Amino acid sequence: MLARKSIIPEEYVLARIAAENLRKPRIRDRPRKARFIAKNGACNLAHKNIREQGRFLQDIFTTLVDLKWRHTLVIFTMSFLCSWLLFAMMWWLVAFAHGDMDPSTENPSNSTKWTPCVTCVRSFTSAFLFSIEVQVTIGFGGRMMTEECPLAITVLILQNIVGLIINAVMLGCIFMKTAQAHRRAETLIFSRQAVIAVRNGKLCFMFRVGDLRKSMIISASVRIQVVRKTTTPEGEVIPIHQVDIPVDNPIESNNIFLVAPLIICHIIDKRSPLYDISASDLVLQDLELIVILEGVVETTGITTQARTSYVAEEILWGHRFVPIVTEEEGVYSVDYSKFGNTVKVAAPRCSARELDEKPSILIQTLQKSELSHQNSLRKRNSMRRNNSIRRSNSMRRANSSLIVPKVQFITPEGSQSASET
Repeated sequence: MLARKSIIPEEYVLARIAAENLRKPRIRDRPRKARFIAKNGACNLAHKNIREQGRFLQDIFTTLVDLKWRHTLVIFTMSFLCSWLLFAMMWWLVAFAHGDMDPSTENPSNSTKWTPCVTCVRSFTSAFLFSIEVQVTIGFGGRMMTEECPLAITVLILQNIVGLIINAVMLGCIFMKTAQAHRRAETLIFSRQAVIAVRNGKLCFMFRVGDLRKSMIISASVRIQVVRKTTTPEGEVIPIHQVDIPVDNPIESNNIFLVAPLIICHIIDKRSPLYDISASDLVLQDLELIVILEGVVETTGITTQARTSYVAEEILWGHRFVPIVTEEEGVYSVDYSKFGNTVKVAAPRCSARELDEKPSILIQTLQKSELSHQNSLRKRNSMRRNNSIRRSNSMRRANSSLIVPKVQFITPEGSQSASET
C-alpha cells in the first residue's frame, strides 16, 4: 500500500474520481404520480370533511347497497332480531295488561272460564317465540291468537306490515349487491399496456379490449379521456382537467360489436392532446389516459361500466399487438395467452405534428426498417449456409475416418499383392 501511494499521487487519484463522477449521468427517480383510475377500474379518490352526512340516510337503499358485505350481513341480522325483540316486548305487555301472567288463571278449579289474548304466553321467552312465529309465518300449534283482545289484533297487523317491509328491503338489498353492474365488468379485460404505432399512414394510440364471457355486451361503446394537471392563462390551477379524445370507429353510433377482442384505435391528429408529444417527450409527460367501456348486459339488462387507465410508463412507442384470432376448422379461436403481447415495428420517433409537416420522415423510417429487415434476412441465410457447410464438412470427416486402409500381403514367393478389406 505504501509503494502504491508513493507511485500514484493523491491529487491525481482525486481528480480522476471527480472526473468519473462528472461523466456518469445522475438519474433521479421521479416521484410517482398518483393514478386517478387504478388498473382494475377503481377510482383513487378519498372524500374527506363531509359535513352533510344526513344525505346518505335520505337514500338509505343505495347506502345499504354500497356497504361492504360484512356490514350488510350485520344489518340484515340485527334488523330481524331487533324487530322480534321489539314485538316480543309488545306481546308481553299485552299479556301482562290482560292478566294472562296471573297464576290463578291457570287453576282448573276456577269456575269462571278464562280466555287469554294469546294462548300459552306465560313469560317473555314464550312471547319472543310467538313474535318469531308471527313474523316469519311459522305456526307450531301451541301459541295462537284469540278474539279476546282488540289490542293484540292491532299488534298482529302492525308486526305483519313491519315484517314485510323489512323482508322487502333486506332481500332487495341482497339481490342488488349480488347483481351489481361492476360484477359483470370483472370479465371485461383490457391490455396491461397501450401502444403507439403507425396505422394507415398516421400515428395511432391503441389498446386491446376483450370479453371473457359468451354472453355479449349490447350497445357497447368506448370513450377515452386524458386527465392531466393544467394551468389556465389566468393562473388558475386545474388538478384534474379532463379532455375527451375521439375514437376511430367507422360506425357513426360509436358502438362496437364485442364478440371477440378488439384493438381500439385513436388517431393522433390536431384534435388529440398527444399531437405535440414525441417518443422522447412521452416519458416526461404527466398525463393519464382513462378508458371507459359502457354497455348493457345481455342476460340481466343492467348497464355496466368497465374502466382502466394508462400512464406514460405503460405506453409503448413503436409496438403493435400480435394477432390472437385464428380460424381453426371453421371456428374462430381466440388465444388469450397472447392478449397483451406486442411486437416491435417501425415507427417514427417524432411527434404527429412533425410527421404531418414532414411526411418524408415516415418514408425514411419505413425504408430503414426494410433495409434492416433485408440485412437480417441475409445474415440469417448466411448463418444457415455456414451451418450447413459445417455440417457437411463434419459428415465428410466422419465418413473419411470410417474408410478402412489398404493392407499389403506378401506371398511366399516374395511377390507382393495388395488387397482391400
